[in-house]
Amino acid sequence: MKIIDSHVHLVQCIAGTGAGGELRFCGNGDAIYANGEIVSQMIPAQFGGEQVTAEQVLRIMDENQVEKAVLLQGNYYGFQNLYTYEAVRQYPDRFAGAASYDPFSRKKADICRYLFEDLGFKIVKFEVSTGSGLMSNHHTFSLDGEMMEEAYSYADEKGLVFVIDIGKCGSESWQVEALRRAVLRHPHLKFVVCHLLAANMTQEEELKRGLGLLTLPNVWFDLSSVPHNCGPDQYPYENARSYLSIGKEIVGADRMIFGTDLPSALKKETYGNYISYMMESAVFTEKEKQMVFYDTADQLFFKKRSKRT
Repeated sequence: MKIIDSHVHLVQCIAGTGAGGELRFCGNGDAIYANGEIVSQMIPAQFGGEQVTAEQVLRIMDENQVEKAVLLQGNYYGFQNLYTYEAVRQYPDRFAGAASYDPFSRKKADICRYLFEDLGFKIVKFEVSTGSGLMSNHHTFSLDGEMMEEAYSYADEKGLVFVIDIGKCGSESWQVEALRRAVLRHPHLKFVVCHLLAANMTQEEELKRGLGLLTLPNVWFDLSSVPHNCGPDQYPYENARSYLSIGKEIVGADRMIFGTDLPSALKKETYGNYISYMMESAVFTEKEKQMVFYDTADQLFFKKRSKRT
């Protein structure tokens, strides 16, 4: 079965920002925030340093029969727009790339023009989480407020796919009601919500409520990091499988897309197990697996799209 990993990160260098300030590499795969907090094995040992290159990712993909990947970004590693652009340009049959920007930037109009018109990115990624997203180093803002409305409207006008990580369930950024209102205002804009809403095992009711509110014809959910968010657990991740079942029941298998969150997904697990815990489960039929692992992501991210007129 063909596979697309819809949630992968390249790292030219760790240049992140978060609630602890700037995040920088400090050796042995670790990184340190300005407040002294250490993020251990931010770059897993198998990558051999502080980078995650396109060639390293392709090697892992090839070893696991993954045909394509979507390269996303966020504040955690620091925006990698040009590095992502170069990877997509070099390997256009293997990668689709998302660009990211800070909507608080004074020159955001110029930034958007360069990223989406000059460079031609067709996907935009926003991480708004309070841990390492926009709400970690900016004040809390509404996901249906004026600033985000500008971002949605621009993406809608340019025919982009809008990927959004709203952070962990229960945090100030986890605004499913506000996101629903924004989605309803932009029925032609395709939204992909990361991590199946990032609920832990004590938040099943919140997960069901959030998925219900976002069961809309222009919303999809990537399944990256679900085993991590449903931990502690061990392979084959029965906790995560139970949440996949809930997702399928509420939003449908045709609204769910496979992803891993490489490289952080490989801190404690193998890439192959992220595939097999889903592929070898009974949650999805063979027809549904074809959608989840390939067809839906291929249609969303790799088929040519045109601007709205």
